[in-house]
Amino acid sequence: MSRVFHLAPKRAEDPPEPAGGGIVAGYLSPHPPHLIYADNPPQNEPRSTGGWEVLRWAYDEVRRRVRELNPDVLVVHAPHWITMVGHHVNCVPHPRGTSVEPIFPHLFRYHYDFRTDVELAEALVTSFADHGLVSRAMREEGVRVDYATIGALHMVNPRWDIPVVSISANNNPYFYAEAELTQMETLGRATRAAIAQTGRRAVLLASNSLSHLHFDRETELPEDMSREHAYNNDQYRADMALLETVRSQPSKALRAAIPEHIAASEAETKSGSLTWLLSALDWPSTTGDVLGYGTIIGTGNAVIEWRP
Repeated sequence: MSRVFHLAPKRAEDPPEPAGGGIVAGYLSPHPPHLIYADNPPQNEPRSTGGWEVLRWAYDEVRRRVRELNPDVLVVHAPHWITMVGHHVNCVPHPRGTSVEPIFPHLFRYHYDFRTDVELAEALVTSFADHGLVSRAMREEGVRVDYATIGALHMVNPRWDIPVVSISANNNPYFYAEAELTQMETLGRATRAAIAQTGRRAVLLASNSLSHLHFDRETELPEDMSREHAYNNDQYRADMALLETVRSQPSKALRAAIPEHIAASEAETKSGSLTWLLSALDWPSTTGDVLGYGTIIGTGNAVIEWRP
């Protein structure tokens, strides 16, 4: 079954990229709440003794690089803002509230307060429609922002001093055996066109893990690293095969490798965030820079940078 619903086909020509604008980098930015819990930021209520340091050190490097890039906006696609019909864009100018992870509320109760780049958000809605996608502007004040959006944004920019645009995941594939990523390619092209049209310098974040098979029993101390390990060797090997492709081949090779990873593992790449990211970057001819990999409750998580 198709994952999205098409409007009447329209051919949208991507506008030329203005000087100084465009997508300057993209990151695979996993969002497990444990990373923020371990980071102990003032916005999160629960306190920890640390944990998952290697992945958090990878995010330290992302923060340094993003500071150097000095983007106008962070654009995030997150698998837990689930919309069953079409692609939604958060157009609320000033989202504020408390985001709670429903399975781990004892780890993640995060008070957020940030600014949306409304002009770009509205341009994305229009561009998605122009590319034949069903799209909606989410303008309801007070709608809770999901933890996958907050998790990626906090880990990349805990100062929250860069405007944000967040995009929902049309998550039909989670409910069917066959993933369809073609729509995410279109969504990526539409995202690139809107960013070029508005002249923004944008950093893109794909907020998903890799393999997603996890423990079903939590340790008494959640950050007990003696209990943290790959849950299943086949899942781990699927992650390593994907990462070897990332490290050794131009990103176009991932067009075939991502579906293979989905078929071989309980993959969160099925949500389409990674395909959206690479399509928006126009499938760079370079390899990705793997900054870190680690498990979180057994799921595989990698922090990776691509430059256009």
